[in-house]
Amino acid sequence: MKSVSDVKKILAQVSDPEVPVLTLEDLGVIRDVHVHSDTEVTVLITPTYTGCPAMDMMTSNIRMELMSHGFKQIIIHQVLSPAWTTDWMSEAGKKKLKAYGICPPQYRVNENPHYEAAIVPCPRCDSKDTELISQHGSTACKALYKCLDCLEPFDYFKCH
Repeated sequence: MKSVSDVKKILAQVSDPEVPVLTLEDLGVIRDVHVHSDTEVTVLITPTYTGCPAMDMMTSNIRMELMSHGFKQIIIHQVLSPAWTTDWMSEAGKKKLKAYGICPPQYRVNENPHYEAAIVPCPRCDSKDTELISQHGSTACKALYKCLDCLEPFDYFKCH
């Protein structure tokens, strides 16, 4: 019988539909896995925020990946409590975000309750001379910033 570890390795291949350089494992979206047999599995996932439009695609991608590895009965449950937090993102995922041109979260949620006080460095040139353009970036989980040194706009993955 496949182990939980085997299934987690399979799920580690599933990319985030909004930021394809990240896997769902990098995001910390996969909460738990229960293997019932070689063909039956339950996966618990937590959305990055309630109402995240990518959840349907994430669920479909999880299902397709597991089916390609022989699972026939796949149950996927969304778990809303505790709420997902950027603290669940892997360090590897944060490095991938930066390499992709998105500034990763800059602090742990409980470290800095004042979002506006966060220093958000440019992912391209590492300058800390940046300014917030909009609290709303390309997706609801990102804010739009501009680097005042290289003059490039960039997304910042907001801490929450």
